[in-house]
This record gives sequence, structure tokens and C-alpha cells, in this order.
Amino acid sequence: MLQMYLLFISILVIIYIIWELVDRHGKPPGPLGLPVVGYLPFIDARKPYETLTYLVKKFGPIVSLRMGSVYTVIIADPALLRDTLKREEFTGRAPLYITHGIMGGYGIICAEGDLWRDQRRLSTEWLRKMGMTKFGSSRSTLEARIMAGVNELLEDLKKESKALCAFDPAPFIHHVLGNLMNDLVFGLKYERDDDIWQYLQDLQEEGVKHIGVSMAVNFLPFLRHLPSSKRIIEFLLKGKKRTHEIYDSIIEERRMMLQMAIKKEVDEPFNENILTNFVKETNRRETSNSPELAFCSDSQLRHLLADLFGAGVDTTFTTFRWLLLFVALNKDVQRRLRQELCDNLHSAPTLDDVHSLPYLKACVAEAQRVRTVVPLGIPHGSISNSTIAGYNIPKNAMIMPFLWAVHMNPGLWSNPEQFNPENFLDASGHYSAPSYFMPFQTGKRMCLGDELARMILYLYTARIFWSFELEVLGGSSLDLTGICGITLTAPDYKVVFKDSPLQK
Repeated sequence: MLQMYLLFISILVIIYIIWELVDRHGKPPGPLGLPVVGYLPFIDARKPYETLTYLVKKFGPIVSLRMGSVYTVIIADPALLRDTLKREEFTGRAPLYITHGIMGGYGIICAEGDLWRDQRRLSTEWLRKMGMTKFGSSRSTLEARIMAGVNELLEDLKKESKALCAFDPAPFIHHVLGNLMNDLVFGLKYERDDDIWQYLQDLQEEGVKHIGVSMAVNFLPFLRHLPSSKRIIEFLLKGKKRTHEIYDSIIEERRMMLQMAIKKEVDEPFNENILTNFVKETNRRETSNSPELAFCSDSQLRHLLADLFGAGVDTTFTTFRWLLLFVALNKDVQRRLRQELCDNLHSAPTLDDVHSLPYLKACVAEAQRVRTVVPLGIPHGSISNSTIAGYNIPKNAMIMPFLWAVHMNPGLWSNPEQFNPENFLDASGHYSAPSYFMPFQTGKRMCLGDELARMILYLYTARIFWSFELEVLGGSSLDLTGICGITLTAPDYKVVFKDSPLQK
């Protein structure tokens, strides 16, 4: 009987291998994997980027494999990435459980098709209106809103430095960055000890980790019924429900305030923000009986607010924590950065000064490179049968822009594991970013808040190193690998902030 079972299993394995080989004809090369689960069991859940780097080295810059039920194409060549992600047929979202099951295809991160195009256009327009531009008076207004948080952070760091020799700056950074995004997205700010604000911060931090850990559920949705996965999914669903309840109260209040302002013909009592613009656009489409009103549902609004807030805070916060850590650990880098600030400025730095601070820009870029915040990129989906580099790509394939492999490619970067701002300076010492540097991804779905992120990172970095000299406590013993969820986060670390303001 045992022999019969073994023979049956052997026949199934042979049939599976033959089917896989036939199915792979004309598609990118890659490993076979196992029936049902594909290559998932072989991917290091803690360091998936290392597993995929191995596959890229073995099979080349375009690799295909099955991750559960999802056919996946990994692209690690920068030129091929740029060509692929600018094409309309790759503007979809991969058929994952998180994007389609939990988020329902709403928002801007998980949306696709006409909904995504409409909401991306509006969101970009509103961000530019708020000052996310390279020039113009609105840029100064946005800089002032960013600087309010910077000044608060500097005061917090000074106070904490007097109380403690060394401390973790993360909670202080998270608060001010979060409140900046609260201001831009919702038109409000929270006090540090506000219960709702504490809940939202904790939820975001834990949610990012859980979504990363639950990767397998994305590709094998039936795993959500297992006890371990079920707890994570329930946490995410409960968090989503509670967050939307909080948003609904803010939305209702905003709508009432707008109605009162219109009736009384007075100015709106809040700064320019995404929520207000969305409500106004909804009213405009209702009045004009526009068919695009369908894109302004309450479900879409809740998910859009969550996406813009969450993505804006998490990626910038994570990048800045890495940047502080690497610059503080590299004394020569910190010394040169502070010297550049001292040599070129007569007062505390502003955005207008950034063009004269190439080393500052290089430090920011190098932090984005050496620890790519989203190492596996934000996956795209193919909306039709197509080709990439001559290979056949089926509809509903997941296209993974493997940014980690690009940013850590020794053929493109000298000693890529080392933090070296010289990677972004030319022979004359001017800032120069190569075309294969893609911290905000590329193409039609690249990060729409890239300019805002640069403004924040430049101002926060310049002001902190203008005011302090940093030393990391026990820096030599820190594991700089990072913790991989959706984003690659830095380890917890404590810093000594030596009050050492630069004076001309």
C-alpha cells in the first residue's frame, strides 16, 4: 500500500513539473517551487530581500516564480524598471488579499483603473496647492508648516537631553511628523498625550509590522483561517474599523464647518488640507451631477485619508531614523555635514539654502539608498497580457520592482553595504543622483509625495545637525540589518544629543 502511495505521489510530482515547464515557455526564468504554495516556503520571512537577491544573481535581472496562487515577476534592472512601470498595462495592483480583500481596492495605494487615476490626479493637485512644488509662494507656506514641527522637535530634544544623557528620539520624531501629516491631511493636530492620537500611532506601528508578517496570507488567502493568521487579520480589521470611526467624526465635523462657513460667507477656519479639498470636490460633483461623483464615496474618502497619512508618516519617519543613525555612527560624515552647514549659512537653514548644501542632500540620498525603506517596492499588477524584455507576462501577474537589488548592486555602487554620501557627489563636489537611484520608485505610480518627503528630510536633517552633535549609545553593537515589514525599519537606538549650535 505504501508503495502505491509513493508511486501516486511520484506521478503527481512528475505531472506538476511537466506542467510547470510547459507553462513557463516564453516567460522569464526562475525557480520551480512547490504545488499550491509555489516558492513561498523558500523565502526568508525576516529578510525576503536576501532570498530574492539570490534569485536575481542566479537567474538574471528579471525572474518569475509563483508565490502561492500569484504569478510574480521580479525586476531588478533599473532601465527595465523605468520602461516597465511607465506603461499603462502595468498600472494595476496585484491580486493580493490585503489590497483586494481587506482594503477592497479603495484609497490610492490599493486602487486601480479609473478610480486610481481620478484620485491620484486630485491628490497631486491638492498637494501642489498646499505647496508641494519646487517654486512659488505656497511652498513658503508649506515650509512654515513643516518648520513648526521642526522647532517643536528641537525644543523636545533639548528638554529631554537635560533630563537624560541618552534616549530614543523616535517617539518625539513620530509625534511631530505625525502631526504634520495630521495638519496636511485632516487640518488638525493632537496633543502628545491625547488618547486617540496615542492609539493611532500605536496602530500604525503595529499594523505595518503585522501586514509584513502576514505576507503568506496575501498569496494563500485560505491561511487567514489558521489561528496565528486569524489573530493578525482580526487585528487589522479591528484597527481599520476603529480608525474609520475616528475619521467619520472628523469628516462630519469638517462638513458642518464648511456648511456654516458658506452660509455665513466667511473664510474657512482651518489650513488647506486634503480632507477639506475632498469634501469641496464632492460638493462640486454633486452640484454638477458629475458621473465622477462615484469616485468620492465615503469608503473611498476613509481609505484615501488613511493611505496619505500612513504612507506619508511611515516612509519618512523610517528614512529619517535610518539617516540619524548612520550619520551619527559615521563621525567623519557628521563632521563634514556640520562643517558644510557652518561654512555656507549665517543662520538656521531653510529650504532656500538647500541648493548650497550638496553634502546634506547626499547624506539624505545615501540613507535612502543603503536602507531602501520599501526594499521589495510597491507591487504592480498587469491589467492585460503583455511582454517585458521579450518575455510573455500574463494578465493579473504581480510585478515586483525590486529596489533593494538596484540600490545594493555592486555593479552600480562602490561598496554598496557601506554608508557613503560620496555616491551622490560628482568630481566637483556637486550633488548628482544617478538614474538608477529610485527611492520613490518610478513610473505612473511612483510616490506622489516625493517632493514633500524631500522637503521634510532636508529641513529636519539640517536643523538637527545645525543644533546638535549626535552620538549613538553602544553604536558598535547595533544590528544594522533592520526589521522587515512593509518597510525596513531601523533597530531601537539611544542617542546623546550634545547641545552644540553652529554659529558663523
